[in-house]
Amino acid sequence: MVRKFLLLFFSLVLFCSAAGCSSHVKGNVGQLSVYQVPSKEAQWIRDGEPMEFEGDLWYPQDAVDVLLDSEVLLIGECQGVQVFVDKVDVRPFRVLYSKFGENKFRIFKRHVQND
Repeated sequence: MVRKFLLLFFSLVLFCSAAGCSSHVKGNVGQLSVYQVPSKEAQWIRDGEPMEFEGDLWYPQDAVDVLLDSEVLLIGECQGVQVFVDKVDVRPFRVLYSKFGENKFRIFKRHVQND
């Protein structure tokens, strides 16, 4: 009986190791960017107030994007809030983002100021 149990146990361990069931974390852990999630979204964003970036006003939208931290690039800070862009976006940026939840980024759209 004990022999059957040990054989089953070692078979299970061998199977899990071969199938990727190992609890040892591998891959690019520690190499990905991890940006802090604020405890609550800034009130100026909730109030719909814009941020100024490169001479234009950018207004918060109701829409959000679900992105990994590895998919965005931190480009600065505005009124205590980190500002991000999509890593594949180039100037002029399509949208700006602020992080307000895990993998949740608030979209900001530009309103061009006319001088």
